[in-house]
Amino acid sequence: MFLALRDLRFARGRFALMGAVVALIAVLGVLLSGLASGLADAGISGLRALPVTHLAFDEKATSEQFSRSTVEEEDWRAWSEAPGVKRADPFGNTLANARVTLGAEEGEQVNLAVFGMAPDSALAPEPTEGEGLEDGSAGIVITREIADLGVEVGDILTADKSEVRLKVVGEVDDTVSYGHIGVVYTDLDTWRHLRYGLPGELPEAARRQATAVALTLEDGADVSAVERATATRADTKDAAFGASPGYTAESSTMALIKGFLYAISALVVGAFFTVWTVQRKPEIALLKALGAPTGYVLRDALAQVVAVLVGATAVGTAVGLALGSAMIGKAPFSLSAPAIATSSGLLVGFGVVGAVVAVRRITAVDPLTALGATR
Repeated sequence: MFLALRDLRFARGRFALMGAVVALIAVLGVLLSGLASGLADAGISGLRALPVTHLAFDEKATSEQFSRSTVEEEDWRAWSEAPGVKRADPFGNTLANARVTLGAEEGEQVNLAVFGMAPDSALAPEPTEGEGLEDGSAGIVITREIADLGVEVGDILTADKSEVRLKVVGEVDDTVSYGHIGVVYTDLDTWRHLRYGLPGELPEAARRQATAVALTLEDGADVSAVERATATRADTKDAAFGASPGYTAESSTMALIKGFLYAISALVVGAFFTVWTVQRKPEIALLKALGAPTGYVLRDALAQVVAVLVGATAVGTAVGLALGSAMIGKAPFSLSAPAIATSSGLLVGFGVVGAVVAVRRITAVDPLTALGATR
């Protein structure tokens, strides 16, 4: 590290410029990680909050399961009786538009991600304000996401297609959403009215349907037999996230952007240290002529790389965290410690890889160059 530290002090202007570039890349990495986490939360945080391990969909629904899947009452009853199944509850999911007809800002349009469930099931929320759900009451429990739009307990929302009047009976202090839309909870019959857009009495067939079966399974439970018997397929809750509108596309896009960012970081660091190694060729030749092993010179150069990358990444990450904190609540942005640590670690790792490709030139430096062999 002796030579590396002397180089850092001697050429501090060049290394400061390189450090500034790496720091800017680190800032971008933090912001992209926060944006990716925020978009994921806006897409699936409502599903993530469900106290289940699996969701069973109609096996014919191979994509966009929440909009295409339909299960029957006999399906969730069969699941509830299957070995290894702790709980099996019907779960409804749909998107709805409503307008405020009683309360603040009357006439305002509100988008709702409606989760239907039995009021006595484990899925039903415990409100922090107001009351819980009741069968057939057309009541809804709103989340903080909807409350932030100005909707309060006691307000009446009228659904657009079915004209069902939804009374806000309670509120939970959770900021959760589905498909970038705030979640509301209601009983299954109310959900069915909204799902099928049917006012008045529901047809008998519709009264026995739901989107999926919400399951809590024991570890290692074999459910293949009940899957075949009910023509359903049980997916883990995490696997079901992909059925949320736009989730897979958003995740793939953000992963691709971050991949390009890491590739650019490797190229930038590699280019810098390639030029730096070429400029230092006489000094490296002199060191070898004085007896310094190639391994020592390589370790010294790599230590210099790591020092620049770690220092610049730390500064850039701190700046990114400060900027990200200012964005929370104003954009789909959330700071996740594991995601930010991964982003910073990959930036340093890819930078080192790029530098290794550059400093390998050291092995080809001929010590005779320092003794005038080229003249």
